[in-house]
Parts: sequence; structure tokens; C-alpha cells
Amino acid sequence: MSAPGPDETDQNIEIWKMKKLIKNLEAARGMTAKMLADEYGTASNIKSRVNRLSVLSAITSTQQRLKLYNRVPPNGLVVYCGTIVTDEGKEKKVNIDFEPHKPINTSLYLCDNKFHTEALSELLEADAKFGFIVMDGNGSLFGTLSGNTRDAKIVKVVDVSYGGENGFNQAIELSAESLSNVKFVQEKKLVQTYFDEISQDTGKYCFGVEDTLKALELGAVESLIVWENLEINRYVLRDASGAESVVHPTKQEEKDKSFMVDKCPEAAPNADMEVVDVKPLLEWFADRYKDFGATLEFISNRSQEGNQFVRGFGGIGGILRYRVNFEQLNYDSDEFFSDDDYI
Repeated sequence: MSAPGPDETDQNIEIWKMKKLIKNLEAARGMTAKMLADEYGTASNIKSRVNRLSVLSAITSTQQRLKLYNRVPPNGLVVYCGTIVTDEGKEKKVNIDFEPHKPINTSLYLCDNKFHTEALSELLEADAKFGFIVMDGNGSLFGTLSGNTRDAKIVKVVDVSYGGENGFNQAIELSAESLSNVKFVQEKKLVQTYFDEISQDTGKYCFGVEDTLKALELGAVESLIVWENLEINRYVLRDASGAESVVHPTKQEEKDKSFMVDKCPEAAPNADMEVVDVKPLLEWFADRYKDFGATLEFISNRSQEGNQFVRGFGGIGGILRYRVNFEQLNYDSDEFFSDDDYI
């Protein structure tokens, strides 16, 4: 399949970043217990000192952010300011402003104990929506396809061999040419290409965090495929000797912190390594994929192929330019990779 153009890849990354932002904002909650929708002067009369200072600070921060713009950007402007409570129970100030990737046709000003992301979620909906009707002797199924979403204008009529959801999926496959711009179809085609490389044993594929990073370093990855909800963090650690290393622990390892034990001879017994930097691996990919000459493809687990990729291959892999024998790759360390490997 042809690789997406730079503009399309950049837009897909912007869409992924907005999805991540919406997810984080929806989970954020403030200490304020009631709605506060008045201007600065009214906010000054709030009896609760904590609530009053939080609202005044958010309004002031918003005013300062707006001073950075001489005019409203073409696609509009989104500003979120406030004080949230972290999982550790600590207060944290949030100040976010950006121009969305598509025009936002909503004007909204609210003070609340949560961030409102409904208008942003609407921007993630695909513009094109297609309908499917699958009929057999047992009845009919009516469905729609838009972006990554299937829901239970005639573009094309196709004959299917099955009824129900299997027939729905077959109809989507037979209509792929007519629906080539739909993200759901693009995702199915991309992952199927990946599976074809595996079934044909071409060696032009990789999966898992470590092998994928090795292939990236070699410049062998043509298409880097990642699940949009992949929850793996990239840690840069420093041991007692000052040497830095990069690790990608599992959730269990993060919980028990077993990956942080300093094994350097100079370290004190049971000492942990210093955390120099920690960042979601997906964010690191979004920032660095161009350095490796690869394209970055985010997929969901809502298609059959996408779900199989997530469940069977951990949600991370790549289609390679040439065959790579990972067993023959010799690295200085079997446990850690040097941070220089990824620069």
C-alpha cells in the first residue's frame, strides 16, 4: 500500500494528540464543588478562599494566554486553565492553549469543577459517513461506517456470503475501493499488509518494543504501527557511575519498581537508579519518527485486524524495508539500551 503523505501523517498525529488530551482532560477534576460561571469581579466574592484563588488564578492565566494572540487563528482557539487534583492527591495547575486541526464552530466560556471536551470530541468525528444494509434469509442488518466507528446514500452494491456482522465486515472489505478515504478501511488495509508479511515469512516485519526500536535504529522501518492507546513509558535512568540507560517497563514493573534497581558495582545495596526523564513511548515516537525515516500509523482496536494486532502483537510493530534477522543483532547490553541509540 502507498505510504501516506507528510501532511496526512502530521494530521493523524495531531488527531492522536487531541484524543490523548481529551482523555486526560475528561479524567481531570478540580476541588471546586459548585459551578462558577461569572467574571473576575464576581469570582472575587467567592466565600471559599481555596475556590476563590483557584478561579481567580485560572481567569488571570487565561487572560495572559490570550495576550499571545493578535487575532483568532483560522480554526479557532481552545484554552483550558485550572487547578486539578493528581492521583497522588496533590494540586497541579493546568494551562493549555492551541489551534485545533479543524475549524471549531462553538463559542463556550465556563467555570466548572471539570474540563468540558465535548466540542473537541466532535472534531474527531469523520466527515464522511456510509451506510450498509446486509440482508439474508434470517433478516437484515443496518449499519453505518464513519472514521473508526461502526454503528448497528448508496455508494456501491455488493454481494456477500454471510449475514449479520460477518456480512457487514465482508461488505466493508468488498467496498474498500469506494471507501478508500475512510480511516476504518485504511486501518484494515494497513494491518492486513502487516499480517501478509508475517504469513509469507518475508522477514520484513517486527513486533514488540525492543525489536521495533532495534529496527528503527537500523533505519529499516518503513511504517511504524502503534495502538493509539498503548500505555508504555520510556524511562531514562542514571546509575551510580553516571551511565545512562533507557528502559520500557511493563505496568507490573512500574508498580513494583523492579526495573529501577541499580546493579552498578558502585551503587549502595538496594539503591534505585535516578530517573532522568520519563515520557510516554507514543509521545516519543510522535516527536522522533521522522529521524528514523519512517511513517507513523496510529490504529484502533475496533476493526478485526486492529484488535488482533493489539491482542496478538502487543499493539506495536512495523513493516520493514528489508529483511532483518533480529537474532543476529549483537548489542552491548541484553538488559538496557544506551540513550545514544535513539539519538
